[in-house]
Amino acid sequence: MSRPQAAPFHKVLIANRGEIAVRVIQACRELGIQTVAVYSEADTDAMHVLLADEAYLVGPAAAAASYLNIERILEVAQESGAEAIHPGYGFLAENSAFVRACIAAGIVFIGPPPEAMEAMGGKISARQLAETLGVPVVPGESAAIENEDHAHAVANRVGYPLAIKASAGGGGRGLKVVREPGELPAALESAQREGQAYFKDATVFIERYVQEPRHVEVQILADAAGNVVSLGQRDCSVQRQHQKLIEEAPANIPAAMSQAMDAAATRLVAGIGYSGAGTLEFLVDGDDFYFLEMNTRIQVEHTVTEMVTGIDLVQAQIRVAAGEPLWLTNEDIVIQGHAIECRINAEDPAQGFRPAPAQVTAFRAPTGYGIRLDSAVYPGYTIPSHYDSMVAKLIAWAEDRDASRKRMLRALDEMILQGPPTTIPFHQLALQHPDFVAGTATTGFVSRLDMTALAGTQRALPATATIAATPNGDQSDGHGVKDLRTFQVRVEGKPYTVEVGEVVALSGKAARSNRGKRHSGATDGAVTSPMHGVVIRVPVEVGAVVERGTVVCVIEAMKMENEILAPHDGTIADIEVKAGDTVDVGASLLRVQPVQ
Repeated sequence: MSRPQAAPFHKVLIANRGEIAVRVIQACRELGIQTVAVYSEADTDAMHVLLADEAYLVGPAAAAASYLNIERILEVAQESGAEAIHPGYGFLAENSAFVRACIAAGIVFIGPPPEAMEAMGGKISARQLAETLGVPVVPGESAAIENEDHAHAVANRVGYPLAIKASAGGGGRGLKVVREPGELPAALESAQREGQAYFKDATVFIERYVQEPRHVEVQILADAAGNVVSLGQRDCSVQRQHQKLIEEAPANIPAAMSQAMDAAATRLVAGIGYSGAGTLEFLVDGDDFYFLEMNTRIQVEHTVTEMVTGIDLVQAQIRVAAGEPLWLTNEDIVIQGHAIECRINAEDPAQGFRPAPAQVTAFRAPTGYGIRLDSAVYPGYTIPSHYDSMVAKLIAWAEDRDASRKRMLRALDEMILQGPPTTIPFHQLALQHPDFVAGTATTGFVSRLDMTALAGTQRALPATATIAATPNGDQSDGHGVKDLRTFQVRVEGKPYTVEVGEVVALSGKAARSNRGKRHSGATDGAVTSPMHGVVIRVPVEVGAVVERGTVVCVIEAMKMENEILAPHDGTIADIEVKAGDTVDVGASLLRVQPVQ
């Protein structure tokens, strides 16, 4: 393939954070493009801030006031002289209003035109277009649900189990499975609430819930002239709560299905004037496949496609956005070997994948032939609770699937990420399960695993490990300095490291702090928060009689809703929080008076 003779842009702003922001910075650097990072107050010490040529604060920790602040991000782009903006994934990546605002400001958006985004960004409009083009969709109703009565009417026609989906949703957010009529009202309200909270759109629709399908997607590239190529399929069936955990390429599907899926994807993309990288997702149910949705952006799992095709998808996005025609045809796409990606999340799989943000006390990346790690963490980095729980993506490539699986297991065993619990033990369990080994795992695979076997499997901190940096540390440094913090600052564009601390008298002993300690779960019926987050709802009232396991509070942490359960049978004696409150680990939520 041809290579550009000059950088497509002089300077690009990355409107994102975490590993995808680092990934875009790396791609830009190889193309000779200067980079501009934006960051929230929670990300002052983030890796993407340290790596970019320039970095600008855009607001407080809450995404709505920072990474979703269109006006401020465009202000930074103009102030810094950035010619283009790469949105990464999530946040503003599929926000057509942001695309139009970029165009109005004379800034190139590295992604599809807003009309194409609008055609496929909403699941309802995407279903309607797919039906028009003869692409199979899951049985359901391609219209917005107006109210509860409308939902019941559609449910009676579609049948149970069914799925209520936020039209603007993605990543499992705004999706609720309903197995019987009594569950419908609460599920409808929850899907609408999540759609509004995450995507500013409460519109939902209903379709049949396909049980135990495989989740297979097609990666495409297109240019403004209408040229489209498919880079093959990925299997993303290993999921929890409809959020992917393991992805691999190529997908193990029959050649005829692969060709039909490619053709369906190409028809859809060509029909909307799409340009850039995009992914079309399908459900495979036996010999049938159904169009699910299109993600009009780069995907988390783009890495496995890169590993088997040798094509840098992020650089391709940038080149196409700069006006270059596609330099590839379908005949140029050659799939070599097999790649598997494991998402390393700051979650405890033994506790239902409960988010657990914390400081990274030790970190070691696995190495060796065929191993790739995309991450933005380092020793001493504190993982914020305000954003997604994914902290790294580990990718293994080998000549065939089983060799890739074994290489991944070796890499997982070598990897050290201490501080928070992580999904590493889960991946070690899943990759050795007979269903995964056989390549037959479906979307129900994770729900059947015995997660209790993972309790206590998180690797202990090696005796020789040390903390390389303490951006948010509480300890004394042993020399009379407490709360030592290291900050990366920029003065006239140049980076400097500044350490700030409080001098204290030690009296021969190191100062200690109890801040951040985990409180006990329940004392005298007290129910405390196991995580830092925001209270979404409290579905009980004082005086209510509850059974052990009843949901008494719902807390959003790291972009996931987490149900807090009553520890025993009893009566709600008092409630100390309300929807919208921010709570820390150990904060008292309410009290369940035990049955006497």
